[in-house]
Amino acid sequence: MRAVAVAAALLVAGLIDARPAAAAPTAQQVEAVFLFYFSQFVDWPPASFADPSSPIVICVLGSDPFDGTLDQAVAGERVNGRPIAVRRPQSVDGAVGCHILYISSSEAAQLPQILSTVKGHNVLTVSDMDSFAESGGIVRFELVHEHVQLRINAQAARSAGLVLSSKLLRAAQPAGSG
Repeated sequence: MRAVAVAAALLVAGLIDARPAAAAPTAQQVEAVFLFYFSQFVDWPPASFADPSSPIVICVLGSDPFDGTLDQAVAGERVNGRPIAVRRPQSVDGAVGCHILYISSSEAAQLPQILSTVKGHNVLTVSDMDSFAESGGIVRFELVHEHVQLRINAQAARSAGLVLSSKLLRAAQPAGSG
């Protein structure tokens, strides 16, 4: 996504101040808003929800870098009639019920186990770890010249049974490109 679109998204979400003196949003604030917006650009199989009113669950596994911004971004929001819930599982086993799973860099040593555990569970995995998408994760946040960019492993998304919007795919770089 272009920086202007991200800034507009942050303004709409009320996460940054519209006054000219306001500081630019941090990478973590931008990433938190992206996590919410992913819920609008990903289709999960109906079986990944208990019923039509079940929430879309966004989880943060490991150290939470968002400092409350993620909770603010999703407060009161609904996508396709579903509320958005934020959870912070204490173990990888608790991540199986997530729809979007942000894996903190504090979990780097367990990354292969985490990806293996959620495999086959329709989970959109997201992280800012180096080579995350090349390692089998789906979306990597990458900071390039102080702007958050996305790297997407479309094959991993298909393997997870997820359909990514063409808008999301156009806004990202494929995994492995430079």
